[in-house]
Amino acid sequence: MYYSLLSYYRMNLHSIFRVLGLFIALFWLSTQAYAQIPSPEAHFGFGMGQDYHLSTYKQTEAYFKRLAEASPLARLESIGQTEEGRTQYMMIVTSEENHRKLERYREISVQLARAENLPVEAARELADEGKAIVWIDGGLHSTETVGIHQLTETIYQMLTRQDKETQRILDEVVILFVHANPDGHDKIGEWYMREPVPEKRSLGNLPVLYQKYIGHDNNRDFYIQNMIESQNMGRLLFVDWIPQIMYNHHQRGPVGSVLAGPPYRDPFNHVFDPMMVTGIDAVGAAMYNRLNAENKPGFTRMKGSTFSTWYNGGLRTTTHYHNIIGILTEIIGGPNPESIPVVPDRLVPDGNTPFPVMPQETWHFQQSIDYSVSMNFAVLDYAARNRDHVLMNMYHMGSGSIRRGSQDYWTPYPSKAEAIKEAYAKDNPNGRNRGIVPDRYFKEVFETPDNRDPRAFVLRADQEDPGRLVHFINALVKTGIRIEKATAPFTLSGTSYPAGSYVVQTDQAFRPHVLDMFEPQDYPNDFLYPGGPPVRPYDAAGWTLAYQMGVEVDRYLEPVSGPFETLPYGQLERVEAGTLRSAAQGYLIDARQNDAFILANRLLAAGQAVFRSEKAVEGLPAGTFYVEAKAGAKVQEIHQDLGLRIQEAKKRPDSLKEIRPSKIALYDYYGGSMPSGWVRWILEQYDFEFQLIFADEINKGNLNRKYETIVFVGPGIPGQGGSSFSRNIDKAKTPEAYHHMIGNFTLEESVPQLKRFAEAGGRLITIGAATSLAYHLELPVRNALTERARDGREIPLSGEKYFVPGSVLRMRVATGHAATYGLGQEVDVLFNNSPVFRFAPEAKLDGVEVLGWFDTETPLRSGWAWGQNYLKDGVTAFRAPIGKGSFYAFGPEITYRAQSHGTFKLLFNQLYRD
Repeated sequence: MYYSLLSYYRMNLHSIFRVLGLFIALFWLSTQAYAQIPSPEAHFGFGMGQDYHLSTYKQTEAYFKRLAEASPLARLESIGQTEEGRTQYMMIVTSEENHRKLERYREISVQLARAENLPVEAARELADEGKAIVWIDGGLHSTETVGIHQLTETIYQMLTRQDKETQRILDEVVILFVHANPDGHDKIGEWYMREPVPEKRSLGNLPVLYQKYIGHDNNRDFYIQNMIESQNMGRLLFVDWIPQIMYNHHQRGPVGSVLAGPPYRDPFNHVFDPMMVTGIDAVGAAMYNRLNAENKPGFTRMKGSTFSTWYNGGLRTTTHYHNIIGILTEIIGGPNPESIPVVPDRLVPDGNTPFPVMPQETWHFQQSIDYSVSMNFAVLDYAARNRDHVLMNMYHMGSGSIRRGSQDYWTPYPSKAEAIKEAYAKDNPNGRNRGIVPDRYFKEVFETPDNRDPRAFVLRADQEDPGRLVHFINALVKTGIRIEKATAPFTLSGTSYPAGSYVVQTDQAFRPHVLDMFEPQDYPNDFLYPGGPPVRPYDAAGWTLAYQMGVEVDRYLEPVSGPFETLPYGQLERVEAGTLRSAAQGYLIDARQNDAFILANRLLAAGQAVFRSEKAVEGLPAGTFYVEAKAGAKVQEIHQDLGLRIQEAKKRPDSLKEIRPSKIALYDYYGGSMPSGWVRWILEQYDFEFQLIFADEINKGNLNRKYETIVFVGPGIPGQGGSSFSRNIDKAKTPEAYHHMIGNFTLEESVPQLKRFAEAGGRLITIGAATSLAYHLELPVRNALTERARDGREIPLSGEKYFVPGSVLRMRVATGHAATYGLGQEVDVLFNNSPVFRFAPEAKLDGVEVLGWFDTETPLRSGWAWGQNYLKDGVTAFRAPIGKGSFYAFGPEITYRAQSHGTFKLLFNQLYRD
């Protein structure tokens, strides 16, 4: 008995020691693995947040690779190349077990997000099985240096922290850490660190845009995704992963605070599911509660900042239209210490800023990094603790959108509520309703059958510009929209459609985005106080992409069905080329097609003759391109690439004018112009040859020796009352490669040279704010948006009377003019408090020609136009002769962020010489 007990205890003690030894060995191996993970300081030579120090992308890429090699918790994946050819990465961080099931968790995320044919019981099972997917990015705006450095620091901490919270996050969350702008990171890091004395380092005066074409506007590209980086990230967000939460880091916080964050100020977009708004509130509460608990004051929200959830198109805001809880913070700080000034109105706690920060003489970079890391962990901890709710909430939003798109539904737009008030007031001119009206007005006005939301949008295949149609469809494809395509001809409500037509149904999870791309935005009248000045939207008020691109759309208020196949998600469409036979007489190419200009430019570059018809020809409008039969082989080649609508000419047209490539210059300035950058990208896409020109070259004169056309877009020319557009750049501190960019555009030097250029036969093209050049050249035009003061002076209309932030308006077009070839009698334009002109009495005598104008008191199509009646008869575009040359002015944003395909031709038509 004694021996048996002793043997029993010896055996168990042996087992205990074996287990203990195994535990110690595993612990040692674990600590050794973590010991192999280099800290940022060990890799970069400084910590993330050390004053006067910034990393570069080259260093960060190398660090990410080291982390992925050292830690089993990290997987580094390329998501594509950038515009400048760097590799863009995503670091996936989660537990080792989760990594083994990563594909399954991605599938669950996508399935719950799309909510297609998914009963709620099945959704709950998936939510129980799945893991929360959270996106955290950094560096989109590269001058906002906290972004990428907090990302690097957060990844390191996630891989090395051993506390329970971190382990819970690793177990319950799959984190997608995304570098948003590698190109800009290298440019900013190298520019800042080039100064050997730390205290002399500065982020200022970077010579070029930190994104190759568009700089800061890389956060305005996400519903169309023109840039490669946008496409890389959009594919992850809207097709491949569809995370439940995404956190987009930015700067700068409002003066007198540390940062602005969720929840955001009104208005939010009315197409959202209500859970989008409350979901943002919930994540926001976790963020500012954590900061408060850690004694980190200065978080402001709601009316404490300017940020809202109205706009679509930003990296964060486009996610809202896809039921992703998109979080934005804007924080202060940078590598150079700064201060928090005294702002009395921010010192007293209120609902916007419950825990104000006190003024401080010195705020260090490290403090901003610490705040950002805390907020990252707050978001991740929220997702971990509420994993199943986060997954189910996305499902509920998606299934709610499907339900609304499957029945009669009336989105509660502001205009509908206003219509109720107006109808009641008309019936009761002396009545007082105290905010309440009889029920019948709701049914008779708000819920009229014609006011209900569409069930589907149909885009016929035989549009005047099939290329533009496919560009629009691909914008939807890249944002994860379900699209159907007709496999045979079909008829709906008496209208026949050809095979190849596209159908976009609204009974899908991303219905908010569908409505936003097709339907007008109904921005509410928003004033500081009744009768006071307007409150400017955070970005545009209206942008309906179908309007901007000029595609033909039929709205259906009833369900539609037909011989439709569903396109694979994320698979881009191409224009079908069709058959083009050899022509005996030549080829006619419809000028309504934007891609016709690519064909013309490629043929001209190949030495082929290209003509334009000055009259309508064989059923095609004036401006139609004509190419002789001998260019047939090249035409066939280009046709196969572009799928243009080309027809064989029955005979050579009678009225032809040969066009030749113009020697084009595009104006830019030191530091880079975003509107100019967008045009640069557009010109490259359409194969126009051009050079950049800067003020210094203009001021030196003799412009006609090198150029025939100079394009000015957006800022860079002094306004009507200004004398110069200047940037004080020290040549001695600027690398020689950028010296040609340095110089000021002035009325004394620049304008006379441009006038000489035009008088000698040159062509000046101005777009948007650049049309102020018309005043400096003393053309017979004036600002139409003025009123006469008591002293007789003309003064601009006040904001209380007139205000049109970025919105879509309809413009009348002077057809038949060579400048407007390819356009119909009306076109939708993006208008952002844009210039509008009236002609002086002598304008007609001077040969000034109207190209576009507003012919109605209600030109608004989408957005907000307060006092739009002032626009009636205002000239939006004109041509004026100057000596042997010409001056063109286009007040609206005809090249707006490379989205307004419907008005590109107003630029393209002017880029050839006769």
